[in-house]
Amino acid sequence: MGIVKISDLMHENLRVASNALSRSINAQAEHWMRIGMLAELHPHLDHRDICQLLIRAEKAGGLDLDTAAALAPVAALPATGQH
Repeated sequence: MGIVKISDLMHENLRVASNALSRSINAQAEHWMRIGMLAELHPHLDHRDICQLLIRAEKAGGLDLDTAAALAPVAALPATGQH
């Protein structure tokens, strides 16, 4: 575990979202970090696909970078017409 410094505004946003979603501030921050990490690793996925990926990762033992990269659905890749 480490310490991450964030702005006062982000902390307030986390506080509001965590209260609204019945999560701790830390759990809300981790949730947003997971979503953001997966969105950067897999820009072709929408929020629904990312949530499904998180569920598959949890079933596979948790989310690490290797798991996050391996669990992206191939069908979600955009068709480019190139082979």
